[in-house]
Amino acid sequence: MQTRQLGSLWPVSALTLGGGGLGQLWGETSREEAVATARAAVEGGITLLDMAPGYGRGEAEQVIGAAFDGALPDGVRVTTKCQLGSPPADKVAAELERKLVRSLETMKVERADIYFLHSNICPDDYEYARNAETQHRWATRFSLYTDHVIPAMEALKEKGLIGAWGITGTGLPRAVMDALRHEVKPDAVQAVANLMDSAGDMRSYEEPAEPRNIIRTAKNNDVGVLGIRAVQAGALTAAIDRALPADNANVADYKKAEPFRALCAELGEDPAVVAHRYALGMEGVDSVILGVKNRDELAMLLRAEERGPLEEDTRAKVDALRLNFQIPRIPLEEISLEDLTR
Repeated sequence: MQTRQLGSLWPVSALTLGGGGLGQLWGETSREEAVATARAAVEGGITLLDMAPGYGRGEAEQVIGAAFDGALPDGVRVTTKCQLGSPPADKVAAELERKLVRSLETMKVERADIYFLHSNICPDDYEYARNAETQHRWATRFSLYTDHVIPAMEALKEKGLIGAWGITGTGLPRAVMDALRHEVKPDAVQAVANLMDSAGDMRSYEEPAEPRNIIRTAKNNDVGVLGIRAVQAGALTAAIDRALPADNANVADYKKAEPFRALCAELGEDPAVVAHRYALGMEGVDSVILGVKNRDELAMLLRAEERGPLEEDTRAKVDALRLNFQIPRIPLEEISLEDLTR
């Protein structure tokens, strides 16, 4: 497997094993199969395991504990995450450490190589378009991030509980990019990396998504980039493998991606393979996180990685579909006659 440099940290395999599939977020699997998949991933050359307590209410982290029993193979590293929200400032450090220690115990390891703030980062006075009434649970105010989260993360490094820390870059783009440019930068960011530039149901803001600008900003500031949602939660696969409401954003993306599936049929390729090879070729992405839930899915994507990023002509055909073209949402009262007649 190809190895790439993860920002200023260390070399990492081009593919990272994510915990979503192991935790059964992306369809059903068994504990036995998930454990076997984790071991097969390492045997296949994957050197980073990206976990979180929210993946199946601890299931993914339990899989890692069962698969390796506290003895990760040489060169294999593990991450975990904290959905912090915006608690009182004096509770931030204790909450980050409490959740971290619980994850370490579940995975049977002594430290996390990267600990991610998994909350949406947003300006202090920002109100999200969706689920604003609960955003204190999943969105972290920028001043809380700079004044309390950063010092707490640095303290955890000093304690030896983490080797580095990062952020999940699915919050308001301008706030995420401000964090990447801050005086004290995260070591890594998890950024959406798919051909639709879509985070699907992870997006709660109205403003245009800017995943490629987030990736570019990270690289300009020596921050490592882990690409997430290569198949956009199943929207870029042959079929979504779990039940979803008809109005779910991922279902909408699946319908929008019909031309992509038609193109893959013409090419004689599996859409998931093409989508992952597209993500592997995105400029600035150091490693693409997999959401596989079994060894068959893993083997298919290990073979895809062996083939490398998409050939230029195929990538051009995918881009020509313009599935990542986003029309800014303009409030009706702000639309002029000129706009309507363009």
